[in-house]
Amino acid sequence: MKVRSYWFERFGIDNLVVKEHEQSQLGPGQVRVKMRAASLNYRDLLMIKGLYDPKILASSGLTPLSDGAGEVIEVAPDVSRFKIGDRVAAIFLQDWLSGECRQEMTKSALGGSIDGVLATYKIFNQAGLVHLPEHCSYEQGSTLPCAAITAWHALVIAGKVKAGDTILVQGTGGVSIFALQFAKMSGAKIIVTSSSDEKLERAKKLGADFLINYRNHPDWEVEARKITGGEGVDCIVEVGGAQTLSKSFKATKMGGKVLLIGILSGIETGISPLPVLMKTLCVQGIFVGSRAMFESMNKAIESNHLHPVIDRVFPFSEAAEALRYLESGQHFGKVVIKIE
Repeated sequence: MKVRSYWFERFGIDNLVVKEHEQSQLGPGQVRVKMRAASLNYRDLLMIKGLYDPKILASSGLTPLSDGAGEVIEVAPDVSRFKIGDRVAAIFLQDWLSGECRQEMTKSALGGSIDGVLATYKIFNQAGLVHLPEHCSYEQGSTLPCAAITAWHALVIAGKVKAGDTILVQGTGGVSIFALQFAKMSGAKIIVTSSSDEKLERAKKLGADFLINYRNHPDWEVEARKITGGEGVDCIVEVGGAQTLSKSFKATKMGGKVLLIGILSGIETGISPLPVLMKTLCVQGIFVGSRAMFESMNKAIESNHLHPVIDRVFPFSEAAEALRYLESGQHFGKVVIKIE
C-alpha cells in the first residue's frame, strides 16, 4: 500500500501538493502508524509560508505539520512500548524524552527539521510516541502534541498554577484554550482577552471568570489590574509577542510570571526591561514539552475527562483550505484535518 503525503518544495500554501510513494520497511525500534488526524498550529502556517525558518527548504522539500494521531498497524520485533491496535500521538520533538531540552533535541522537530505528519502512514521510533487518553477521539488526540503540552508546560510546570491564582490568557487559539482548561482544572481564576464578544462568551462557557474585549478596552492591562484589585495577575500566557509584551509586564503583579509562548504580533520591539527589574518578574520562554510531560498531562486529561476544543475539521483533500482558515483567525480552539 502506498503512502500519500503532502509536500512542498517552494514556500506558499498554494505550493502544497500530494505525492505518493511506496512504504519503507521498518527498522529496529520502529512503529508504523496509520495516521487518522492532524491538527494545525500557527507555526505550521509560518513554516509553509517561509516565515519561520527560510532555510528549511535549502536541500529538499518537506512534509508539513507537527501534530498528529493514529493507529499502530505494524511494529518491529524489538518494540516493547506499543502493540498493533494502540492509539497514539507523536511528540513534537522526537528526541526530547525527559529532563531539560538540549540544543541537539531541537533538530528532531516534526514538520520542521524532519518530515511532519500530514500523511496517510508514518514511521516513528517507538520513543517518539505516547498513548492517547482513552476518551479522546483521534481528532481530539491530534491537538495535544504542541498546543496542549505547551499550555501544560507553561501553567503546570513553569507557572506552578494553584487554586486561587489569577491567570490571564490572551486570545482563544489552541494554546490559549488549553491554558484556560488547565487553569480551571487547577482551581485558578481566569481572565480571557479577545477582540470578539462571541468568542469571549464561548470562553465563559468553558470556565473563564472575567472577560476583556481588547477592541473595546485597548488598555486591557489596566482592566486586568482592576479585576485583581490593583495588584495584577499571578501569570500571563503571553502569545502576542512584540505588541503585547509591555502590556503583560504592566498587568502582572510583583513577582508574577510572564510565560512567553507566541509571536502573533511579531518580534521587533523596543520594550524596556525596567518593569522586569522593578517588579521582579519572571519572564520565561516556553517551547513545547518532553515526552514525560506529555504522559503526565495525558493522565490529568484522563482523570479530569477533559475534551480538547475543536473548532472545525477539514478533510485530507482540503489541507490548503484548513491553513487559510487558520490564517483568517476565525477559529476558537483547534483546527483539525481528518486523514482518510
